[in-house]
Amino acid sequence: MMRLLLSSVAVLSIVSIVGITAAQAPTTERPDPRTLKLRGDRFKPLTYDEMTPAQKTMIDHLLAGPRGGAAGPFNVLLRSPEMGDLAGTFGASTRFATSMPRKLNELAIIIVARHWTSQFEWQAHHRAALNAGLSPAIADAIAQGRRPQGMQKDEEIVYTFCTEMLETKQVSDATFRATKEAFGERGVVDLIGVMGWYNMVSMLLNVDRYPLPEGSQPPLKPLK
Repeated sequence: MMRLLLSSVAVLSIVSIVGITAAQAPTTERPDPRTLKLRGDRFKPLTYDEMTPAQKTMIDHLLAGPRGGAAGPFNVLLRSPEMGDLAGTFGASTRFATSMPRKLNELAIIIVARHWTSQFEWQAHHRAALNAGLSPAIADAIAQGRRPQGMQKDEEIVYTFCTEMLETKQVSDATFRATKEAFGERGVVDLIGVMGWYNMVSMLLNVDRYPLPEGSQPPLKPLK
């Protein structure tokens, strides 16, 4: 029974990846996994040739999915490849198959990155948030630990929901109602999902002390 359950989970994982890939992935040639250059600090970057079969499966799924790469937490997650494979599928769904508009999804991600002072996560998603249309002034305020001024109504709803959840571990009735009215019940759940994934990503990166690209300086200063 356990073997059947694990097989079913694996099949669902692959189906999810394929479904997301078909809908979201660009039509570019996928990289050769043997040329993959993983990064890490406390967790040694692995090469494809030294990976176990389960680790190779995880990498193959990542490269076939909408990311087309394995930067960020995945070198760490290779140490638990079955979990990492499922986590990669879940993480992809929170970015590429969410009901939340991309700008607001990226806003939620950088709020989480600021909460954890996760430097690589902030660097990557600050750029993505600006590309999706978020005002640089809003991103700068979040980086400085301030509530941004001049947010649009939907941005303010997302900001309030995310910061309440991170700071108080709850959301008020008023915040829940406003978020549900703006994005529906699925939007509330998708927002919780993307926050949950990037909380995990932040922990993985911070424990690893994941290195920034060469020549980069940490973009976030510690908050007092």
